[in-house]
Amino acid sequence: MLGKNEGIIIGVNGQIVEIEFSSTYFPNIFDIVTLKDNEKTKLEVIATSGKNSYFCLALNNMGKLGRGLTVVNTEQKMTIPAGKNVLGRAFDIFGNTFDNKGELSGTEYVELNKQDQVGLDNVALSLGVLETGIKAIDFFAPVLKGGKIGMFGGAGVGKTVLLNELINNFIIKSEDKKTVSVFSAVGERSREAKELYDSLLANNASDSVAMVVGQMGENPAIRYKTAYAGVALANHFRDSLKTDVLFLIDNIYRFAQAGNELSTLMNMLPSEDGYQPTLVSEMGQLHSNLISTNDGYITSVEAVFVPSDDFTDFGVRSIHPYLNSFVILSREVYQQGILPAIDLLESSSTALTREIVGDFHYNAYESAKNILQKSKSLDRIVSLIGFSELSLDDQITYKRSQIIRNYMTQNFFVTSKQTGKEGSYVKLIDTVEDVLDIVEGKYDKEDPANFLYKGKLVGKIRV
Repeated sequence: MLGKNEGIIIGVNGQIVEIEFSSTYFPNIFDIVTLKDNEKTKLEVIATSGKNSYFCLALNNMGKLGRGLTVVNTEQKMTIPAGKNVLGRAFDIFGNTFDNKGELSGTEYVELNKQDQVGLDNVALSLGVLETGIKAIDFFAPVLKGGKIGMFGGAGVGKTVLLNELINNFIIKSEDKKTVSVFSAVGERSREAKELYDSLLANNASDSVAMVVGQMGENPAIRYKTAYAGVALANHFRDSLKTDVLFLIDNIYRFAQAGNELSTLMNMLPSEDGYQPTLVSEMGQLHSNLISTNDGYITSVEAVFVPSDDFTDFGVRSIHPYLNSFVILSREVYQQGILPAIDLLESSSTALTREIVGDFHYNAYESAKNILQKSKSLDRIVSLIGFSELSLDDQITYKRSQIIRNYMTQNFFVTSKQTGKEGSYVKLIDTVEDVLDIVEGKYDKEDPANFLYKGKLVGKIRV
């Protein structure tokens, strides 16, 4: 006879396990359920499937699950390691470590799915801009302190490289050593997380970073939960250490993809583009917890994979409403050998207002944007009949647009070993001054090719 909080497994479909409890017992969503004969096998209640039955995520030990087995609801929620002891460590949602530093000990624990109830009087809004040192981002898509920036691109156009350069400039090069960082590796290659960890270690910067890893080879339940684990840690550090937090996730699209895999196993009717019907609410729940308060700001940097370079994909579009800055990586730009391969006209930020960036930056941005837009309409004419057939004014505009595009190229610190070229960090004020010089005609007699991969322009082109 079953006990009060016991149930029976009535179905196993991949990572989704269906459990039936008695008609008088109702487990809560996110309760952790274990096998009666093996407490280490953990499942998490995620949805109802019938009158007395529930869908659960199988988090581990898939081989030990089968129909007819008895389970016990622990009536407890899943927790993850937290506190200062996880800084400088790389681990998964169960606390298993990957950094050869032994087990996590003496750590605090926080609920993975805890919903923060932040009052409106405690929400902090920032009008400050964070300097990244990357010219194209600082000028065309500035990052708000406490805001969210998304880097969109298909396979192989440089999302992870750009993310790693931001980490380098925000964490390794930054003079502000009080900010804590949380890196959530969701569904990407373990090699990339290893390279990042080694880089932080080599630069003595790992002690301010906690890495939660749910790599590509893990089951979708683990990948799905790794995103929530990173958010829970970011909130914990904000509240417990009363500090600013930099939250980084590579890749947020893999979170949507993992949720889609799980919904398929639960036989949910698909929504737009074949995605799970709950995708919008899942994205909303994840991002709604990344809130800045009077205790500290949470700034989010999210890499977004664009399948088949289709920016209209519903999984990609579901992320848009929560972002302040959009960095669009273009395959066409990448094929031209322009790195970072950022589409300057498509990238944008809500911070680009006079009130936030100031008149100096805003006026330079408007002038540069107008030149690039006009030049785009001239591209076809140039390709058909040649540059020399343009009017004198159009020739000047077209050449200035080439100079602006080339000036926005940049060597990165994180690729210096591969390219043999030292990375550069360019201050925002220097970038704005240089662009103003370009649009005002200071470099009209220069060859646009001379502006490729240069740093600050000090009166003349650096060679």
